Amino acid sequence: MKKAVVTGGAGFIGTHIIDQLVERGYEAHSVDNYVAGRHADRVNPKATYHELDVRDPKLVDIFAGADVVFHTAALPRVPYSIEHPVETTDANVLGTVAALEAAVKAGVRRFVYSSSGSSYGDQTVLPLVETMPGNPVNPYGLQKYAGELFTNLWPSLYPIETVSLRYFNVYGPKLDPNGPYALAIGRFLMARKNGTPITIYGDGSVTRDFTHVRDVARANILAAESEKVGKSATINIGAGRNVTIQYLASLFGGEVVYEAPRIEAHDSLADNQKAKELIDWVPEVVLEDGIQELKAQYGIA
Repeated sequence: MKKAVVTGGAGFIGTHIIDQLVERGYEAHSVDNYVAGRHADRVNPKATYHELDVRDPKLVDIFAGADVVFHTAALPRVPYSIEHPVETTDANVLGTVAALEAAVKAGVRRFVYSSSGSSYGDQTVLPLVETMPGNPVNPYGLQKYAGELFTNLWPSLYPIETVSLRYFNVYGPKLDPNGPYALAIGRFLMARKNGTPITIYGDGSVTRDFTHVRDVARANILAAESEKVGKSATINIGAGRNVTIQYLASLFGGEVVYEAPRIEAHDSLADNQKAKELIDWVPEVVLEDGIQELKAQYGIA
């Protein structure tokens, strides 16, 4: 069995990568400091769990013998990064450099970095294509973009293969719907479940490209195994379809209220042709089906 390590393996995306690694017969290891809490549904009995921060020098011992490292560990959410720029930069940028260094020292073959569509920021043309220059509009996007630059630099300096995946608005089972920084879909789920109005920030015209977490996890496995990547490729992982937040709210139904807009890019839409060409990835879960699945899990009619 090949060994694979997922940093942030107890997180939303990381736990789905762990599950798919186990399904494919990998020896799966998770590294997580549990700063985002512990969730019973994010534990796979066939995986090995290590409680450790990625900036800890002991990380190299966990990476030892691994064929691939999936680096998903981060302090997420745009609003939190605006309120805590130093803390999030430390975790998201220095944490990535620390993980890269540990991977090199441990002799890891390939490092798959979880980036974000936030790296694009505001662009004048859609869809967003990997050849566009990064233009982040908030600390989180800037941090993710900086992580990409470090990740893409590493193969020219050290004996390691790398690939960066830019995720677009990931949703699906095991998301955390609670807390002040919960994603829109999580907040909408809880509002409908609790019978309270759905809150939209702005007028609802903002568009996003929502991508199912199982599709994202599958993209990671393909990026680890593809022979067409490894020399600093950056690849969009997005459904290739954007919808307004107003339309998203309509999939949940119920009353809607509006609050002041947040500091974020107004529109987002991924060009996913490169993912098809380099890692043979195409999205499989349609947004309406993914939302219906979540509503059923939460007992929402």
